[in-house]
Amino acid sequence: MNWKFSYAIGFHPWEETDQEFFQSLASLLERDEQDRGPPYGRALDIGTGSAIWGIELAKRGWEVTGVDFVDKALERGRERVKAAGVEMKLVQADVTRLSERDVGSGFRLILDTGTFHDFDVEQQQGMARSVDALATEDATVILLCWPRRIRPLIRGVSRQEIESAFAGWQITDVEPSFFKLPLPLEWVLRPDEHWYRLRRGRV
Repeated sequence: MNWKFSYAIGFHPWEETDQEFFQSLASLLERDEQDRGPPYGRALDIGTGSAIWGIELAKRGWEVTGVDFVDKALERGRERVKAAGVEMKLVQADVTRLSERDVGSGFRLILDTGTFHDFDVEQQQGMARSVDALATEDATVILLCWPRRIRPLIRGVSRQEIESAFAGWQITDVEPSFFKLPLPLEWVLRPDEHWYRLRRGRV
C-alpha cells in the first residue's frame, strides 16, 4: 500500500469506522485498564495516520505518542489533536527503526491499526525489535491484521509471521474487528480483519 499517495489524494477509508469496530477495540483496551484508574500509563500508536485512535486512547486516560512517516497524515493528526483538546505527542519516524528518533520508552500499550500486516518479513522483524526496545516488561501489543493471502493493496499476515516476529510475546486473544470498507471496496477486498492481542513473556 502506498500510504503517502493515499493521503495525498485523500483516500483513507480506514479512518471511517463504525460503532461496531470501535467497540471491538474498546473491549480489548478494557482488559488492560481493568482494576486501574487513569492515567493508565504510556501508549504508543504505531502508524497513527491522522491520530484518530491515538486521540481515543488519550481520551480514555493514556499518555499517548503517535508515530507515522507520512507528512500529510501527521498534519491531519495535529489538527485533530488540537480540535479534540487532548495531549498527544506526534513523531515522524520509521516504525521499523524507532530507536533512531525521540519516541520515548516505557510503553505499557502498543497499538497498531494496520501497519504490521502490510510489511514484508524483514520490516516485520524490524518493527517487533523496535517494540521490544520500547515496551515495559508487562506490556500489551494490539495488532489489527488482514489474513495472509493474495489480494490487492494489503499484503496481509499469518499468525505464524506474527509469532515469529514477536518471539518474546504470546498471543492471548484473536477477535474479529468488524471493520468495513465503503462499497464497492468491501465486495472486492473482503477485508476480514482481526485483532491480535499479545502479552510480553509468559501469561
